[in-house]
Amino acid sequence: MPAFLRRFADQPRPVALLIAVAAQLLFGWRLATPSILVFDEVHYVPAARTLLALARPQNIEHPLLAKELIGLGIWLFGDTSLGWRALSSVAATGVVTGIFALLWLGTRRMRPAVTAAMLTALNFTVFVQARIAMLDGFMAAFVVGGAVCLLWAMHAPAGRVGRRWAAGAAMLGLATACKWTAAPYVAFAGVAFLLLRRGRPDRWRGLDAEIALAVLGLGSVAVYFATFLPAFFYAEQPLGWRTLIPFQWTMYQQQTQVLPPHTYQSSWWTWPLDIRPIWYLYERVDWAQRGILLVGNPAVWWGGLVAVAACAWGWIRTRDVRLGVAAGLWIASFAIWPAIPKSLGFFYYYYLPGIWLAIPIAVAFDRWRARVDHWDEAYLLLVAGLFVYFYPILSAAPLAGERSFLRWMWLRSWP
Repeated sequence: MPAFLRRFADQPRPVALLIAVAAQLLFGWRLATPSILVFDEVHYVPAARTLLALARPQNIEHPLLAKELIGLGIWLFGDTSLGWRALSSVAATGVVTGIFALLWLGTRRMRPAVTAAMLTALNFTVFVQARIAMLDGFMAAFVVGGAVCLLWAMHAPAGRVGRRWAAGAAMLGLATACKWTAAPYVAFAGVAFLLLRRGRPDRWRGLDAEIALAVLGLGSVAVYFATFLPAFFYAEQPLGWRTLIPFQWTMYQQQTQVLPPHTYQSSWWTWPLDIRPIWYLYERVDWAQRGILLVGNPAVWWGGLVAVAACAWGWIRTRDVRLGVAAGLWIASFAIWPAIPKSLGFFYYYYLPGIWLAIPIAVAFDRWRARVDHWDEAYLLLVAGLFVYFYPILSAAPLAGERSFLRWMWLRSWP
């Protein structure tokens, strides 16, 4: 372990603060470039403007919260590319810091916590989503934050368990209020509580199972519906108490409608293999040829699958809870996608499962430390090296010409 980590081995807060500052600097550098709307910003920025003005319903297939937060960024920083994306970068910083917190709370070891945070920041997709006004970044931040609160509650003194558990439930409600694909995590949390609590009364001390599940379910639902309050004040077609529930059915119909084929559509099974990334931008803008490619860091994407398999096999053999949770979190988060009734799939749907890959990687390195020695350091260098190599087409940096993208097209299936 590096000397500075040994110095702070039992002091996670200063390390978390350092990680948050570094992540925000990484995500925020040249955040306003490009100055035009990129990819799905063409849907969500106009919707945020309309919501900020309380004018009328727009982009009704998704809940309001993420668009409210994009609107808050516009209100704080102006209706410019910086305002559109400012809070997305903050959300991504929250994701990175939250992954650090999850590993620290789960292992009480600094090395895997820092490793997981670095892998998250450098996995490509977190960086790209940090710099675009879309819904997924906010949804992921609240899911990770909810998981942190629930795990934080697990070993809390009896008087603090309930508050932390309720905070976790609220976070998951906020995540669902950004995008419905967060809803299964409420169920995951309930199942995890029942499994981890079995035979271990020291976990979530003093919290009755019935109360825990009621707070988780009812609390998250209440918070979700509270985020619709601005819609009650629309100048045109406002929602009301009688129309709020039927409006959820309208949203469902919008989300499950059959859509025409799309250039960048892909099947769910291709996402972990990094087969079909998406160009968010590739054109001449702001006086230069620029590109933004949403693609996974190959070392994290493919190495993460190996780590998931290793953790799953290790759990089968040893029943080590950390291994089981590390593998199960990714497996559960990915397994929902074959069942979700979407007519089209896109690589960015894998954003949250891709974030979880950092956990089995870090846990596997920590669990088998005696065998792998300092391999994690070499692996982090590989991940960082790939990030530097791909940086120009992750960050909309100026490129030499129209065919510059060919340098980074590793697979034939890459666009």
